[in-house]
Amino acid sequence: MNTENRLNGSDPSNRTSVTATVSRPGVRLFGAVVLPLSLLACAPVQSRTQPQNTSSNQGAEQMEISRSGTQTPNHGPAEYFTGEATITPLFNAEGPSQVGAALVRFEPGARTVWHTHPLGQRLIVTSGTGWTQVEGGPVEEIREGDVVRFPPNVRHWHGATHTTVMTHIAIQASKDGSPVRWAEHVSEAEYLAGTRSE
Repeated sequence: MNTENRLNGSDPSNRTSVTATVSRPGVRLFGAVVLPLSLLACAPVQSRTQPQNTSSNQGAEQMEISRSGTQTPNHGPAEYFTGEATITPLFNAEGPSQVGAALVRFEPGARTVWHTHPLGQRLIVTSGTGWTQVEGGPVEEIREGDVVRFPPNVRHWHGATHTTVMTHIAIQASKDGSPVRWAEHVSEAEYLAGTRSE
């Protein structure tokens, strides 16, 4: 008798054995669980390893990974930065969220100009020590691990101290196609007010 006949119950001796086994309450679980599992073990490997299109993995083909070192760093333009700043894009505003982020490294003495963000901004300081200020407030020191939140349309600046490098991740959303409105440069007097907080 071939394998197909034995699996579908065509073998009379097999049918009798299965009927007797299933009729005993303690063995019903064996017939209901172990038998299908043993049949699954006989199935071709390919059918068990093909991904199913389920709600839990439908977006898998939509995932995007930007590998470290693949984004090109740019020098911060002199019209928006004082001193040496390097900007490495992390992700651009795409889709409905319109959120973008960049890794920004400020050399000692480097800082942004005064600016605002129409939907606010968050900074995550990843290394070093820096200074930041909102218009009308004191210059504040920020360090590795600090998270800074600027509300929408609040004028501010941020950068390294005059003696240390500072790197942060800047996260902001775009409104009407722009995440930022640039203004004038921070004066040396405004910037060096941070030395009083050291």
